[in-house]
Amino acid sequence: MIYIGLTGWGDHDSLYPPKTSSQKKLIHYSSHFPIVELDASFYAIQPEKNNEKWVKETPESFQFIIKAYQGMTGHQRGDIPFESKDEMFDAFKLSLTPYIKARKLAMVLFQFPPWFDCKKENVNYLRWCREKMQGIPCALEFRHRSWFMPQFYDKTLAFMEEQGWIHSVCDEPQIGEGSIPTVLHATDSEKTLVRFHGRNKEGWVRPSSGQNWREVRYLYLYNEQELKDWTKHLERLQQQSKQLYVLFNNNSGGDAAAAANGKQMMELLGLDYKGLAPRQLDLFN
Repeated sequence: MIYIGLTGWGDHDSLYPPKTSSQKKLIHYSSHFPIVELDASFYAIQPEKNNEKWVKETPESFQFIIKAYQGMTGHQRGDIPFESKDEMFDAFKLSLTPYIKARKLAMVLFQFPPWFDCKKENVNYLRWCREKMQGIPCALEFRHRSWFMPQFYDKTLAFMEEQGWIHSVCDEPQIGEGSIPTVLHATDSEKTLVRFHGRNKEGWVRPSSGQNWREVRYLYLYNEQELKDWTKHLERLQQQSKQLYVLFNNNSGGDAAAAANGKQMMELLGLDYKGLAPRQLDLFN
């Protein structure tokens, strides 16, 4: 089964009736897609009331890919508001309880930064993370090319299989060590994650000054041929893994490119999901 969705639900206004409040966007989103990536958890471990609300607002079959808190992946600079890493991980796992109880947790995504390269201490940290998250499905996404250099390529994939990491397969600009290649290899026979970041080479690297980098980094609209090429890649991954979770992250600037490409990919694959939320139509549309 292939599940198509977007990263977050706040930036895709073309999906929603005019003047839809931010509090109601997830309800409308879940009438279009069966999965979503929750990004708020990266910036702060979410309080129980938020998690309970999001679980209740979505259909029974809806699934969340929840991004690991930034302190867990080494993104956060400065002080972390926890006494220890153990306490931080325990707090994060506790926040997952509503999703687990409702059977709406597809996986947790550990996306590591570009400076997290392939070396012994980082391998050991990945092993420790997996131990701490025991029993919870976790996906692993790298941002440093060293993990897939020829001398480490096979070892990286074998390590992920051995440790029970779900592979986050990426489509992103190819600009050297700050990007990873598309590796069409599933490391888990049940689940594989695919994330489309766009191919904006000029915007991928943070500039020293000037433009707002986050508004342009994922600014890219895949053309039909690029998506058709990916339907073949998805067929290949389906032979290795039962469930594919496909997320479009090319939504910089709120341009809803991800919504357009997400819908386009569903059409190309002939997907018609059952169990979505009822579509709420605007009376004056």
